[in-house]
Amino acid sequence: MTDPVKLTADLIRCPSVTPEEGGALVLLQRVLGEAGFECTRVDRGGVCNLFARWGQKGHPRSFGFNGHTDVVPIGDEAAWTMRPFGAETRDGVMYGRGTTDMKSGVAAFAAAAIDFVRDTPPDGAVILTITGDEEGDALHGTVALLDHMDNADERMSVCLVGEPTCPDKMGEMMKIGRRGSMTAWFTVVGVQGHSAYPHRAKNPLPAMARLMDRLASHELDQGSDHFDASTLAVVTIDTGNAATNVIPAQCVGTVNIRFNDLHSGASLSDWLRKAADQVAQEYGVEVDTKIKISGESFLTPPGPLSDLVSQAVANETGVTPELSTTGGTSDARFIKNHCPVVEFGLVGRTMHQVDECVEVEQIRQLKAIYTRILTDYFA
Repeated sequence: MTDPVKLTADLIRCPSVTPEEGGALVLLQRVLGEAGFECTRVDRGGVCNLFARWGQKGHPRSFGFNGHTDVVPIGDEAAWTMRPFGAETRDGVMYGRGTTDMKSGVAAFAAAAIDFVRDTPPDGAVILTITGDEEGDALHGTVALLDHMDNADERMSVCLVGEPTCPDKMGEMMKIGRRGSMTAWFTVVGVQGHSAYPHRAKNPLPAMARLMDRLASHELDQGSDHFDASTLAVVTIDTGNAATNVIPAQCVGTVNIRFNDLHSGASLSDWLRKAADQVAQEYGVEVDTKIKISGESFLTPPGPLSDLVSQAVANETGVTPELSTTGGTSDARFIKNHCPVVEFGLVGRTMHQVDECVEVEQIRQLKAIYTRILTDYFA
């Protein structure tokens, strides 16, 4: 049997900090290739990605898995009590950057897929799309893999993303959707002047304070059937002004919005621009607005795919997972346009933290869950 714990450790020892490949995809390509998967590197824009398929191309029953091997930086190495890329195990817990997010998930599915197609070759295809650009800008990762699939007439019928989804206990949560995410930058431009003569200046700060207050005080909604209420957070207001006797010429404020399916990036962009224009008129300043939409909200309605995953999780853990849309964004936001997609992975308490770690038994349990999902899907 393919050991998911050993494969996780081998992946952890690859220092694949975004956008470095670090040897992780080379390792996976070798392991999957030796098991009979047809592997293709899909590198683009300085990012390394791997597409692997076992079975017939274009088969109408093609189960897909998506994950990433890139990890966030380790931060202050001196703060770690274990080597960040050592994959050392202590008291049944493996430590290292990526143990939780999400090399253990990739290893668990790869191990499950290898053993499954070897022991019970299915009538269909098993596909893995592994990116090295999930923690970065995500411009040339899963998007590049999906572009490759379109060009090569490859297709997933359904897809499971292996991000960590459980808050505290294995099996308690899966994701059937995600909120949208967007960021807006407002630059308010006035006229610089002496603080003793404010009538000769045009102070941008009161206008910025009013704009930020209006945005932060506005109730976007009260939630929807499958989503919590949308949120707007003011994340920074900057002037770069160190002088106390100078009214600055401009300042910049930034907000981040996480929105549900009652909104779109376009509708919220219109609202933000109108609010900025109104403040500009009221205060006689200029307001420049820049907006970046990282992803729209999406939902895979409860149905056959979520039932399949939920039942497999319950059978292996004794816990029926909550169908959730909480958390940040994931690459499922790209896959939703290709096929139905849900997410399930292990407990994510330590992701991106110093001394990131995973219980070794959870890795084995995750492989068992993924194996049951494959078995039930092709049954």
